[in-house]
Amino acid sequence: MSHDDAKSRAGWALVTGASSGIGLELARALAEHGHDLVLVARREDRLAQLGEELARSNGIQYKVIAADLARPRAAEEVVARLSSLGVAVDVLVNNAGFGLFGPLAEASIDAQLEMVQVNIVALTALTGLLLPPMVTRRAGRILNVASTAAFQPGPGMAVYYATKAYVLSFSEALAGELTGTGVTVTALCPGPTKSEFQAVARMQSVRLVTMMRMPGARSVALAGYEGLMRGRRVVIPGWTNRVGAHLGRLAPRAWVLGVVRRLHEPG
Repeated sequence: MSHDDAKSRAGWALVTGASSGIGLELARALAEHGHDLVLVARREDRLAQLGEELARSNGIQYKVIAADLARPRAAEEVVARLSSLGVAVDVLVNNAGFGLFGPLAEASIDAQLEMVQVNIVALTALTGLLLPPMVTRRAGRILNVASTAAFQPGPGMAVYYATKAYVLSFSEALAGELTGTGVTVTALCPGPTKSEFQAVARMQSVRLVTMMRMPGARSVALAGYEGLMRGRRVVIPGWTNRVGAHLGRLAPRAWVLGVVRRLHEPG
């Protein structure tokens, strides 16, 4: 089969938060396997640069949609733009998200609510709007980027951990709903990863970051891509993260809270 034939069979993939980190590397992995790309993020210049690079090296098509998913109704605007472009999405990657470090009593509530908007509301809206055509076609794949934070509460990042618990629960439940439809849902749950996340969250100096050898975004993205293509429901890259995730569910809650709290102290 020629490269062009492979590309046409792969279809269009939409990746949110594609301008850096895991999202960028997921876009790269999809392009390397022949998917045409819709790249979504706030930074249009970065998206255009990435799209040109991936089109040149992989022979794919790409579209750029600059959108701030922290704004209400942004997801609906993205889907309207897809319609105007005539693009039917075969693979949806809900990667956009961010974290904020610090106790809620000292936090900006507006910033916390923006995090909920991106991590939960936009992800849910994009999924709900793009899912029905996939079910009609009886083909489609959805990858929602959660986190190992999804497996336990996180004192010091209470809202962020809760948003990722939502993403994991939502993804697993949706996968159950879609059994037999030809559409799969995968939750990618990475641990701390080398990216812009730590700087945005202002947590570069905490033990969770300083005590760990963090994997690169590329290896995490490849694990996510492989799991997506296999239709796996949950992907946790790295054996230490898998052990930690299971401990977070099985250990006494008070002990888990104490451990996470210590990991969020300066290291």
